[in-house]
Amino acid sequence: MKSELIVDVQPREVSIALLEDSRLVSLQKEARNISYAVGDIYLAKVKKLMPGLNAAFVNVGYEKDAFLHYLDLGSQFASYEKFVNALLEDKKKLPSVQRMKLLPDIDKHGAISDVLHPGQELMVQIVKEPISSKGPRLTTEISFTGRYMVLIPFSDKISVSQKIRTTEEKLRLRQLIESIKPKNFGVIIRTSAEGKRVAELNHELKTLLKCWEDTIEKAQKVTAPALIFEEESRIVSVLRDMFSPSFESIYVNDKEVMAQISKYVDLIAPERHDIVKYYGDDTPIFDHFNITKQIKSSFGKTVSFKSGAYIIIEHTEALHVIDVNSGNRSKAANDQESNALEVNLRAADEIARQLRLRDMGGIIVIDFIDMGTQEHRQRLYDHMREVMATDRARHNILPLSKFGLMQITRQRVRPALDIETSETCPSCFGKGRVQPSLLFTDTLREKIEYLVNDLKMKGFTMYVHPFVDAFLKKGLISPYRRWKLDIGGSFKVLPDQSLAYLQYRVIDKDKNEIDLKEEKDLGSSSTKTKAKNRNKEE
Repeated sequence: MKSELIVDVQPREVSIALLEDSRLVSLQKEARNISYAVGDIYLAKVKKLMPGLNAAFVNVGYEKDAFLHYLDLGSQFASYEKFVNALLEDKKKLPSVQRMKLLPDIDKHGAISDVLHPGQELMVQIVKEPISSKGPRLTTEISFTGRYMVLIPFSDKISVSQKIRTTEEKLRLRQLIESIKPKNFGVIIRTSAEGKRVAELNHELKTLLKCWEDTIEKAQKVTAPALIFEEESRIVSVLRDMFSPSFESIYVNDKEVMAQISKYVDLIAPERHDIVKYYGDDTPIFDHFNITKQIKSSFGKTVSFKSGAYIIIEHTEALHVIDVNSGNRSKAANDQESNALEVNLRAADEIARQLRLRDMGGIIVIDFIDMGTQEHRQRLYDHMREVMATDRARHNILPLSKFGLMQITRQRVRPALDIETSETCPSCFGKGRVQPSLLFTDTLREKIEYLVNDLKMKGFTMYVHPFVDAFLKKGLISPYRRWKLDIGGSFKVLPDQSLAYLQYRVIDKDKNEIDLKEEKDLGSSSTKTKAKNRNKEE
């Protein structure tokens, strides 16, 4: 199977697409200015206790207070609390985890009011991003995640991934980590550590220990609430969980991000350094790899798959609901039972892909087509478990109920990726009346003339719908060529599949978008005012 990773870097966000045999199977989007992300560590302050929930609300600087449940304190909270108190009381001396004596585990059935009080300062780590109206969810069981292992202070336990099958390899890794890890630090050995040498594991362990030391050193210098640890690069943190040495190539359209990814690949798989490649064409990278079209067809409410069958996906606050329909199948089986089984099996394949693609979490309820044979119901259940086996998120699948419903729970640490595939009319902006499409090319020419003649801009690119691009470049003396001759200046017109029919966007030579909306469109400042102000700022 050919696996490729495509990284699209835009000013506001980074999109990472995983392709298997050119088919989109995973898509992650990370805002470049995101404030709260899983794994970030804060020095925070307890705001109030909620005994009824056995939890506390904690101020980490977010508009909504973060949520810390008693069970998220961790069994080693007593040792953690002793260390944090020593860390914050004496600002001139750093306490050592290795030298301290670990205290007994706290009672797992205890009360939050017995261990926390309002105003208390804690080191907390985000385990769930803010979702909907809820604030972040926290833990005091601090951990640092690497490619091969997870480092956990205040613990001596070593755990090995269940996905490492051979007993000999589990024993080798356990003994190896036991010989190199410092006292009072626990380690979870990840699947990717399988077959790795002691030098590679020891190097990563030292890197994670340095992260811990830097974190506690910063905690002494700041005033709560404050961020004291975040990943070196959010792009690399996303890549860490998606990366596989089996990738044939990783394409990136930004040289700075490419350097970060190359550095990471050099660290974990130096022999695969050449798979990281720069994409420098003017055509949008997602268009070049046919990802834009797949996103448009995969993220709507209705998703079609083989032979005319389709699924309908609905989202609510509490759960996700998926309905399976046979549609107008062209190659339906003779009997209803066989037809239902075939559609359900293909639907299971698509649903497993959609869960990964949209990163849907929480409770998912699937209404499959009814089947009367118990053997077929069991076959569908086994097939769903098989196709979900490659999903890295923790999940649990229940057999079909007597109503033909299958329930799945899937780990949710961030909001589901919900991309709006319908398009607002770019000409009327929802008013219901559009400019004549025949005059659209005149509008484009006016915009280009204004940028070239009034603002004296050079090297900019105007992106339009592929149909419009084809029209502009049709014929020996095309409109595009006439513009070049009449207007002069250095500019390009290129297609972009993500745009609507009468939509366009302009990017300057530094890849910054230029806002050319007019007063008649939005009732705001005019085109010339906006563009001139932008030009002055630059």
